[in-house]
Amino acid sequence: MAMRWYVVHAYSGYEKRVQNTLKERVELHEMQGSFGEILVPTEEVVEIREGKKRKSERKFYPGYVLVQMEMNDESWHLVKDTPRVMGFIGGTADKPAPITEKEAEAILQRVESGVDQPRPKTMFEPGEMVRVTDGPFADFNGVVEEVNYEKNRLQVAVLIFGRSTPVELGFGQVEKA
Repeated sequence: MAMRWYVVHAYSGYEKRVQNTLKERVELHEMQGSFGEILVPTEEVVEIREGKKRKSERKFYPGYVLVQMEMNDESWHLVKDTPRVMGFIGGTADKPAPITEKEAEAILQRVESGVDQPRPKTMFEPGEMVRVTDGPFADFNGVVEEVNYEKNRLQVAVLIFGRSTPVELGFGQVEKA
C-alpha cells in the first residue's frame, strides 16, 4: 500500500507536541515503515516590532497535523491513541480518508515557499489609512493606493503641504493608523 497524507485533528496549541509525540511513538513501536513525514504546516511571517524585523512562524491550519502514512489497523491505533489527538479529518471515524495528492502538494508548496519568502504579518488594503513610521515622511499619515506583496511595498498617497503626493514605501515603514 502506498503512503498517503492524512489530516489529524489535534488540540489547538499542541500541534508541535502532537507532532513530536507521534514521531516518538512511531520509533518506539518500530513502525517507521508505515509512516513518512509528520508535519505542522507553518509559514514564516515577518512582523515589525519596535522598529525591528521579527520572524515568527504562523500555523496556517491551527489545530491540524499532517501525517503521511500507510493506513492500517496498527497505524490507525498508533495515531488515535496519541495524547491530544482528537481524531482524523475526512472519511469516517474508523475509516479516515486521505487528502488528495493535489491538496497535499498545495500545502507542501506553501510550506516551502513560506521559507523563501516570509509573508508580512500585517496585511494592507487599498483605501486604508496608514501612518509612516520611518524615512523622510515619518509621522505623516497617508492612504494606501496600491499593495505589492511580492516586493513588500506600498504606494501611499501622503498629504504634503496640503497636496496628495504618491510615495512608495516598504511594509516596515508604515503602520495601520
